[in-house]
Amino acid sequence: MVNIKEIDPESGPWAPFAIQLRNSRKARGLLQYQLARKCGVSASYVSFVELAHRPPSRKFATKADEVLETGGTLMLMYFQAKHTALVPGFPEYANYEATAEKIRLFEINVIPGLLQTRSYAVAWEQGNLRRGTVTPDQAHERIEFLLARQHIYDRTPPPLLHAVIDESCLRRPIGGRDVMVEQLLHLEEMASRPNIILQVAPYSLGENRPFTRLVHLLTMPDRKELAYGETEQRGYLDRDSDAITALNNDYDRLVVEALGQTETVGVVRAVRRDFEWMST
Repeated sequence: MVNIKEIDPESGPWAPFAIQLRNSRKARGLLQYQLARKCGVSASYVSFVELAHRPPSRKFATKADEVLETGGTLMLMYFQAKHTALVPGFPEYANYEATAEKIRLFEINVIPGLLQTRSYAVAWEQGNLRRGTVTPDQAHERIEFLLARQHIYDRTPPPLLHAVIDESCLRRPIGGRDVMVEQLLHLEEMASRPNIILQVAPYSLGENRPFTRLVHLLTMPDRKELAYGETEQRGYLDRDSDAITALNNDYDRLVVEALGQTETVGVVRAVRRDFEWMST
């Protein structure tokens, strides 16, 4: 009987990728040499990656995702380990987001990343570039990472996404008229999907809006719940049950006070038409 080495997920930056690759390969009933053949690499290459003895290439991560039908999880983990341009704390959150069954979030001022178009994401990072807060390479990394996160919709079944967005997300002109029209059309399309709930928290909520910063709440396959929040400097993943209960209560209150899905789509459409009337 072959003795399989167990890997500590905290032993190095590529350890989580190695563990996920091994688990995904076994779930598909493939041996290392069979996966290697399908991915166009050697069996020893797969073995070294699964032992976290060498980092995978981007090409391998992409092909392994396709072969193992992971819904983009491996590529997302590749970006997490490879990139250094992300807010500290966010890669850890994104690792859980990739396998969550339910994602509930509130966002202010900017469309949530899971609902952004590429053009919108590019325009947002161009603003960071002009302010000098990121380099061109870091901006590119952030965009590619964001788009990799969106592969969660390719999972079977996909997660339930419940997004409550402040009205400011719709009206803040990121990238100009054409970018906003495309983005708002995309929101209308996403809201029509059975696994996506979209609500707008209107300005009229005033002081009754419970959150002043973004909030993400994850429900994992084992029913555990996690919360994520950010300051300007870093992100924080919270596992404390009392803190998560308080956030859940506030989120439930927000859902009741926000516009329903039908009303929300009507507001999104109305704002889109306002942008369409703008001059370029």
